Amino acid sequence: MSKTATMSIIFQAQSLNYGEGTSNISELKKLTRGNGQQFTVASRQCLRYDIARLGGALFGWNLQVVDKSKGTVQFKDELSIKDSEEMDLFGYMKTKEGEGGKNRSAAVRISFATSLEAYKNDIEFLSNKGLADRINENANLANIEQHLSYYTYTITMDLDKVGVDGEVRLDNETRYKRISQFLDVVKILNREIRGRLENLSPLFVIGGVYDFPNPLFLGRIKLLGAKDSFAIDLEPIKSAMEVSVLDCKVEEKTFVGIVSGLFANEDEIKDLFKDKTLSVNQFFENMKKQIKTYYGV
Repeated sequence: MSKTATMSIIFQAQSLNYGEGTSNISELKKLTRGNGQQFTVASRQCLRYDIARLGGALFGWNLQVVDKSKGTVQFKDELSIKDSEEMDLFGYMKTKEGEGGKNRSAAVRISFATSLEAYKNDIEFLSNKGLADRINENANLANIEQHLSYYTYTITMDLDKVGVDGEVRLDNETRYKRISQFLDVVKILNREIRGRLENLSPLFVIGGVYDFPNPLFLGRIKLLGAKDSFAIDLEPIKSAMEVSVLDCKVEEKTFVGIVSGLFANEDEIKDLFKDKTLSVNQFFENMKKQIKTYYGV
């Protein structure tokens, strides 16, 4: 039976992804809900970029796999997933004039990271006065939207697709190694943006390894206001855990990892999950252990 690993993550960060902007205003990427509230987002592409960047820095992932020989910047035609962890995990499309294209869907799918707190139009006014004063010139002015918030995103991994592409099939040890490295990157993920290094490592994570493919907790992660801190809304999570498909009960397969001292209902979370409440590091090690067992290495 095939296996899918999925996890939904909460982290805290500030101003993660800017669009083109207008005039001298740098605008954050945002989504607007039907009630008029706006939520900032970090795109799947920007998360993938930083995962690949850290994969290269920490584990030597081969990132020298693109060219523009056919007029489009894309992965080199002669390379396969054997040569590239990035192509293996995130898929690819290779176009060839007059012959259509070749593509492989992603084995690891990542959602947008969406803020859990509404954007309230905070704007930073700044200038380059320090530089301008050195040469007695007028400063240039700019306005930058800012948003400090908790964010959530979801990762879903098709364990059977990792390391498999047509005639290419990697050995199980390599497949596990790539997923293990990917999980280590997610555990300490950060983002370089505008002179800052934002920490995207999980403060709360929920998920497990299941017998059917579904991002079970996507759209179920919400925050509730509390007196001194936020609480995680457990009602949508409880509903997801009631799902049972193919004799696989979500509740039995699900674990959580949490950083202590941040969420107002931490005791309630621990009471709900009992011995399946782990530290964030323990959660990722438990996930790797299950995947290692599945691959038989």
